[in-house]
Amino acid sequence: MSDERQRLKQARDEFVAQWGAMGSQWGINRTMAQIHALLMTAIEPMSTDEVMDELEISRGNAHSNLKELVAWGLLRVVVKKGERRDFFEAEKDVWQIFTIVTRERKKREIEPALAVLNRCAEGTRDLATPEGRAFHAQMRQLEEFVGFASKVADRIGSMKHGFAVQLAAKLLG
Repeated sequence: MSDERQRLKQARDEFVAQWGAMGSQWGINRTMAQIHALLMTAIEPMSTDEVMDELEISRGNAHSNLKELVAWGLLRVVVKKGERRDFFEAEKDVWQIFTIVTRERKKREIEPALAVLNRCAEGTRDLATPEGRAFHAQMRQLEEFVGFASKVADRIGSMKHGFAVQLAAKLLG
């Protein structure tokens, strides 16, 4: 293997491993994130067998995670003429990846949390004890904050990439 190919492989392996480690931070398992990283850095769509070989994972593990990544919208199934098997390619646009992950995390984490906060607040609305009133007020504050954060994420995710970056620069500058 040439020096250039070896350096590329080493860098790609490091990226795939690190992306996998970060996966749990954005709501997916390590293998799912590694598959996403592998396909995001692949020039050509890859088959399930190629993903299995590259990551040294089982067919079942590869299949279930590929299916989940397609459901999220981070991967697309590609049909190649004359091939009976499916191939997969990743969304490569960083802003699209961000908006997809934000949308999916909201669906899986924020919306259920808001529902719990709302139920807890509604269920304690008429409590008269100091503890009951304090609990109710805390639930309402949390519900308001999480709802606000959700709306901010929705708004940012719906913006065009350039405008969102300009806005962030103003806020952070």
